[in-house]
Amino acid sequence: MTHLAKLRIPSILKWVSSNISENLGSSKWTLWHSRTFPMAQNPRYYSTKRTVQTENFELLDETSSANCKKVVKFSLATRKAAQAALLDYLYSTRSIQFVDAENMSKNSPHFLEKLLKRVENEGDIGRAVSRFFRYHPINEFEPFFESMGLKPSEYDPILPRNLMFLSDDDLLLENYHVLCNYGIARKKIGMIYKVAKEVFRYDSGVLSSKLKAYEELGLSQSTMIKFIVHSPYLLIGNVNLEFVLVLEKLKSFGMEISWIEQNLLDGITYNWRQMLGLLCLFRKMGCSEEQLARLIIEHPGIIFEGSGDRTLSLIGFLSKFGSTVNQMRLLFLQFPQIQVGKFVLNLRQCFLFLNEIEMEVTEVGKIVCTHALLLGSCTLKKTNSLLSNLNVGKKRLRKLVLENPQELKNWVLGTKVEPLPESGEELKSKLQRSKFLLNLGFAENSEQMKSAIKVFRGNGVELQERFNCIVKAGLNKKDVFGMIKVSPQILNQKKDVIQMKIDFFVNDLGYPLSSLVKFPSCLSYTMQRVELRLSMYNWLKDQGAVDPKLALSTIIASSEKFFEEQYINHHPSGPQVWQDLKKKIYSV
Repeated sequence: MTHLAKLRIPSILKWVSSNISENLGSSKWTLWHSRTFPMAQNPRYYSTKRTVQTENFELLDETSSANCKKVVKFSLATRKAAQAALLDYLYSTRSIQFVDAENMSKNSPHFLEKLLKRVENEGDIGRAVSRFFRYHPINEFEPFFESMGLKPSEYDPILPRNLMFLSDDDLLLENYHVLCNYGIARKKIGMIYKVAKEVFRYDSGVLSSKLKAYEELGLSQSTMIKFIVHSPYLLIGNVNLEFVLVLEKLKSFGMEISWIEQNLLDGITYNWRQMLGLLCLFRKMGCSEEQLARLIIEHPGIIFEGSGDRTLSLIGFLSKFGSTVNQMRLLFLQFPQIQVGKFVLNLRQCFLFLNEIEMEVTEVGKIVCTHALLLGSCTLKKTNSLLSNLNVGKKRLRKLVLENPQELKNWVLGTKVEPLPESGEELKSKLQRSKFLLNLGFAENSEQMKSAIKVFRGNGVELQERFNCIVKAGLNKKDVFGMIKVSPQILNQKKDVIQMKIDFFVNDLGYPLSSLVKFPSCLSYTMQRVELRLSMYNWLKDQGAVDPKLALSTIIASSEKFFEEQYINHHPSGPQVWQDLKKKIYSV
């Protein structure tokens, strides 16, 4: 293996992991009938009223629509009879090896259900199935692929185009038997077929020689079985150099092959090229052999979670925010006892939190770079929940995080978050709001005043400016005071926004200013909503399809569903005009 260690490792900036999917075609010989019988298996139910166990299978009735389902019950005795008939047919009639025939008959439940569906009304199921086989040759590749662990949705597209009998594909069977005899479980060979179909087209002796080549490198048969199941493409081409180099590197760290096997997850295909590239990347980041060995031993997920793609995602995320190579190296050397994927998820959630409290981009980048370890270790509560529980606004929350990012540790899931004491600024702002409300005529310490203070956002000076803006539009103070009592939230908008909405309502839509006194909440809605509702109402009024004296509040405040059902749908052209107005108004 020493000559392998001298091979030039590709540049980290150039190695790319690619997945190639082969178009294998989907046509196949017709089985029994020109139509297929898709089936979704239901959970099992066992009757307490009968002595015969039954299993429920939910099949689609071919004469019904796609959404109509027919439930068919097959007793355990019925299924065993069908399995026995299938075994007899495959072994005695088709001369398939007994072990293969038995595996196919016992481990192809979906195929068996389709078969039973065809003979379900017969009395003696075993005899009926046998008789069925005499006149209806089956596509043997279906139960064969299913017995290898493939689902119908997986093997349907890869069924051979012009073959029905297994005996017609000698290479498939021979290479299948090589893998079986090597010790690979039959139900796991399907994964190999999905990932590395070429393996089953090898000429006689080729696959055995490839397995032997790996054993000559010092890998035992039991070890190779596990690696092949997790990385079927190892059997394609010559000995996979990236795989060998990764093993060599890990062994140099003092890790036994058994340790590597323990960290391989079932059902996962590993990309050894990507794993090798990640190990090289750590060396380029300045990690010594000892540091890298300790990192992998303490956190095997660094390279084994998704073949290292979680780690690469983390590195890419930090790079986007300007983290230096030294900062990233220190992060990994202090990495917490947490899955890499979870760490990345926490980090992204913290980023979203900082974004949701409207923190500046530069400030977010600074916190991510300097406190990445903290952010990745914290599973934060939702932003709205924190704002509510802490009883603060976004401005104060931003200030808290910027002054002391370690506060984030107190806001993780599972912890009780207490309201923060009011700050000096908040007390001052509250006093200003109280003064503003007293000047308007609110009774001091009244429930109405307390409710208004809770609703208002902004200090007293800002609220007074917004109030004056409405007065200057042409309303007297008494009317505006009444409007604020009814809809205090209208003062939570900026002065420019309030001015723009009043101008639009009066000058563009042509409504009198006095209409706002009757319905002040109109200023709380978006201009698009107000224009859409009033435009539609005016059209209906011109058509004589609606009460011409309908209240403004009913037109604008009612839900869209109510507005459509009660007014728009009363005119045959209403829905189309409604959609046209939507496109016109919201596209601007």
